[in-house]
Amino acid sequence: MKFSILREDILKPLQTISGVIERRQTMPILSNILLNLQGDEMTMTATDLEVELITRFKIGGSPTSGSTTVPARKFADICRTLPDGATLEVQLDGDRAKIKSGRSRFTLSTLSADDYPAIKGGDKVSELSLSEQDLKRIINKTQFSMAQQDVRYYINGLLLEVTRDRLCAVATDGHRMSMCETGADANQDEKMQFIVPRKGILELARLLKDTEQSVRLRFGSNHLRVEMDDIQFTTKLIDGKFPDYERVIPLNVSNKVTGNTESLKQTLIRTSILSNEKYRGIRIVLSPDSLQAVAHNPEMEEAEETVAVDYKGDNLEIGFNVSYIIDALNAVESEDVEMCFGDANSSCLVLPKNADRYKYVIMPMRL
Repeated sequence: MKFSILREDILKPLQTISGVIERRQTMPILSNILLNLQGDEMTMTATDLEVELITRFKIGGSPTSGSTTVPARKFADICRTLPDGATLEVQLDGDRAKIKSGRSRFTLSTLSADDYPAIKGGDKVSELSLSEQDLKRIINKTQFSMAQQDVRYYINGLLLEVTRDRLCAVATDGHRMSMCETGADANQDEKMQFIVPRKGILELARLLKDTEQSVRLRFGSNHLRVEMDDIQFTTKLIDGKFPDYERVIPLNVSNKVTGNTESLKQTLIRTSILSNEKYRGIRIVLSPDSLQAVAHNPEMEEAEETVAVDYKGDNLEIGFNVSYIIDALNAVESEDVEMCFGDANSSCLVLPKNADRYKYVIMPMRL
């Protein structure tokens, strides 16, 4: 294998796949990336056995086909630290990869490409297409509610529910739930659910851009494969049954508060400064046309602030983890937001004004 390429042309795909590589690996070869050159097309592959990322790009000049694996971080650091406009000449020499650029010379150890593990896509169960920005949007509006290392392993990820013309994303950590849906072309009658693990979702969110370019999702029995322009992303799925999220959405929400999204958020942010640093609890006190946020902490410090809202219900006092409400308000795009309450023991439903494509449910807490 032999090729020559501009630093900028190889650095971008290197940075794209480098997020998959873990610093500590159980297998030495997982610290490497696979380079496979066929004709004038180079593919780079990185995997940690849970997530696999493949990027493709063209090689100019007269390259020689071949394949090998090189240490990912060392190779990326070499490319990153070379000056702008530098040309790299890479040649495989036995079990070494020799890199030349100007007066710089590097020799990297390699491992056989035949030993590099690949994630098999498996049988196709469902397939759909949607725009890249729509997929990015539903992930960004829900992923912050995913659990982290919960014993209920099936909530350590994001539920993707596929129907004929809709893709719905749902995340929960047991204390709150985020839900967002978008139109999609799935061409299937049966509703199907797939749970994508946390790392896969975070890596996919990093790759997606705000473009109208079409993205194809292929769900297998154990894997999800996402195909973008020059990138193929594959992740294992979590084998488990996600909680019935529709049962969590409160129906009896007679106390409805409408207010300015930014004003409510800033009120909660200021009040949260003096909340308990561990539990982050605040009290929300509702009275006609008024919402008061009150916080205490073990040092006997106190914060309270009142914001004007549209509220016509009875007086109500209820406790929440303030971080959960702020996260939800950060995801709301509309100028005004609705916060719906039942009673002092009921969950809060957060909705953008005049829209139902995404919603947030936050459980109360005792203070």
